[in-house]
Amino acid sequence: MVKWWMGVALLALGQAGMAAEPAKPGDLTLERVFASPDLNGTQPQSLRLSPDGRFVTLLRNRADERERFDLWAMDTTSGEWRMLVDSKKVGTGAALSEAEKMQRERDRSLTGKRGILNYDWSPDGKSILVPLDGDLYLATIDGSVRRLTQSESGELNPVVSPAGGYVSFVRDQNLIALDLKSGRETALTTEGRDTVHFGEAEFVAQEEMSRRTGYWWSPGDRMVAVERFDEAPVGIVTRSAIGAEGTTVYQQRYPKAGTANVLVDLYVMRADGSGRVKVDLGSNSDIYLARVDWLPDGSALLVQRQNRAQTQLDMLRVDPATGRSTVLFSERSGEKSWVNLSDAYHAMKDGSLIWWSERDGQGHLYHWKAGKWTQLTKGPWAVGDLAGVDEGKGRVYFLGNKDDPLERQLYRVDLAKPGAVTRLTEAGWSYGASMDAKATRLIVSRSSPDQPPQTFLADTAGKRIAWINQNALTGDHPYAPFVASHRPTKFGTIKAQDGSTLHWNMITPAIEPGKRYPVFFSHYGGPHNQVVRRAWGGALRQYLVDRGWIWFEIDNRGSPDRGKAFEDQIYHAMGSVEVEDQLAGAAFLKTQSFVDPARIATYGWSYGGYMTLKLLEKAPGVFAAGIAGAPVSRWELYDTHYTERYMGDPSIVPDAYAASATVADAAKIADPLLLIHGMADDNVVLEHSTAMMAAMQKSATPFELMLYPGQTHRVGGPGVSEHLWKTILDFLDRQVPAK
Repeated sequence: MVKWWMGVALLALGQAGMAAEPAKPGDLTLERVFASPDLNGTQPQSLRLSPDGRFVTLLRNRADERERFDLWAMDTTSGEWRMLVDSKKVGTGAALSEAEKMQRERDRSLTGKRGILNYDWSPDGKSILVPLDGDLYLATIDGSVRRLTQSESGELNPVVSPAGGYVSFVRDQNLIALDLKSGRETALTTEGRDTVHFGEAEFVAQEEMSRRTGYWWSPGDRMVAVERFDEAPVGIVTRSAIGAEGTTVYQQRYPKAGTANVLVDLYVMRADGSGRVKVDLGSNSDIYLARVDWLPDGSALLVQRQNRAQTQLDMLRVDPATGRSTVLFSERSGEKSWVNLSDAYHAMKDGSLIWWSERDGQGHLYHWKAGKWTQLTKGPWAVGDLAGVDEGKGRVYFLGNKDDPLERQLYRVDLAKPGAVTRLTEAGWSYGASMDAKATRLIVSRSSPDQPPQTFLADTAGKRIAWINQNALTGDHPYAPFVASHRPTKFGTIKAQDGSTLHWNMITPAIEPGKRYPVFFSHYGGPHNQVVRRAWGGALRQYLVDRGWIWFEIDNRGSPDRGKAFEDQIYHAMGSVEVEDQLAGAAFLKTQSFVDPARIATYGWSYGGYMTLKLLEKAPGVFAAGIAGAPVSRWELYDTHYTERYMGDPSIVPDAYAASATVADAAKIADPLLLIHGMADDNVVLEHSTAMMAAMQKSATPFELMLYPGQTHRVGGPGVSEHLWKTILDFLDRQVPAK
């Protein structure tokens, strides 16, 4: 029986779930975990060096409103900070357009945030383009702000052109260029309407390919490459976004696995929209436009074209005058595999490329020049991102896990010395890094299990020059009162059935001899996400440990940065080896003398929610209870680019899809289950959970349910985050009671 009454009872819940033990002085509370100021400390985002290198700019969240961001700048010569744009004083508070809301939803880092969430330096370093509340503003380093647009439609994908002559953006599905000298707007395209869009990235490009825009300026502002897509062939999903004040019905174009994608074309035109030339993308129209870049001298376009099966990626060189394209090289997958996309590449002034590839089975860097390949990095480890390239000195700076699969460190390799890799950062941390265009300085971020993210300015040897955000856990830092109760993270390994090494992390309360503790077994399990890292995990897991839970995670086969053979095991087999490996983690836990084997609860969201359902179906009785948030239930309902990459076409491999689904085996769930979903989710649409609910009801399989009106794939925000976790903890209090 579905426990619908839970919705009423939990809405009235006035205290946090008691979990396993009562609170002690100095322990975290659930209310404090989600309150302002953020317990992680100030968390700057979008850190950049100005074109002249004098200023560091960033978006900083407020102490009194943790999800609102303002634009700040630091003078690197004096260390002086100043707020450049106050989002509350400058912004109008106007509601965002539905298109901009959906773009933010595609970029998970922006979901639920307010204020200034992006900005773009002008090439001369004298001004900064700031989108805010659906309009555009131009700010200067002295703090003055000029409004550029005032329209009801709102502007998408705004940038300052490379030479600084224009601010461009998409409005009403067409590309507009605003001349900064005259203030005059010119529509570069006018045919965008109904299902036709110019200058935007289609749904799967935003959601799955990490491509957020659909137009690209050439150096010198001479030309612009513009994507046109027509979503008429894409099937319509009637999505009811159920909110607190009513229901809005959207006829959403959603390309389910095995169905038609948008039709994509690429054009090159002058800065005023004239002289339009169509790019030759090949005779097969059923392709993905993965990446578009101009060569540094503007003489040609580099276009990455991916086939529908994602087994081949072609690098095209395009003549912008004629649109003619030639294939420079191709990446091809091995058998039962696919080609992963990457942003770790760089076009050099001499026409060569720094290029990331998994052609030897690991993600590594190569130098492509005049048709010849030189491998720059090699070994049983993975390169993650490029931080910068110093072309003058022939040096490449990158992030990778060469020295420890649980850490992402900053490294350097010289083009003249392939294979001679130098680490620039300190062991025991996980790093991120970026450089200015000339690769003269680094902005470095880092964290560890015991230190929330810090950011500093460094020289090219990785030596810290100045703190940007030291974020030390002392004094008035929001987390300082809880440091005394902070528990260390332990790391270890077990073996998978095929002998692969699986990494886990664990946080325990202070163990009392002879006492056994419940486990909060968190998982994701899907590709492209490594959860076990030597990095800051946030206060929520520490709150659970304060309440007497053991926190546990393990990375299964199919997860990234461990080589293609490790990842490829989910090919046409989602819900197989990941489930086996997570169950191996549960079996390991049950051998530990301090673990109560009868009180292990499993939790996951999105792919992790899918994993919860598969775990409960595969192994009844292993877990005391399961929480499935926004779970996929049938992969035929999910989008083309993600699903077909791993599972193939459902019309060709229907048995693989049938084996991966959760709906058919719903009746096998014998352990307590809490199902959670946002009612306006346009990523894992609510249909996934309703299909699961119907199957469980039909088989008289009991479960509990909590739905969130107006919430999307990310259920959270002021009040809502606290309610969500009160719901989860109340469920666990009843199903995994303290002994």
